[in-house]
Amino acid sequence: MDKIKISELPEFDPAEYLQSEEDMAAYLDAILEENNPSLLAAALGDIARARGMSDIAKAAGIGREALYKALRPGAKPRFETIARVLAALGLKLHAVPA
Repeated sequence: MDKIKISELPEFDPAEYLQSEEDMAAYLDAILEENNPSLLAAALGDIARARGMSDIAKAAGIGREALYKALRPGAKPRFETIARVLAALGLKLHAVPA
């Protein structure tokens, strides 16, 4: 049996699968379950790319390059930035009892 090299696998981009607002909301809910701020920033970046980063940056009142930087994997954006991006995406966080 031949081994598959990781470098030969196609790159997975979640943004390609986020077609509807329901898809985006479900993806965000799944990410929130992980309770990882860096993962949340990256997921918002995926959703913003699916919707069009330039449009989201404009709607959020944030420069496109600054938005890319704030939502890259490993980033630690301020909550104000997350709130503005969520509003621009038409999404909101929802709290439930743990």
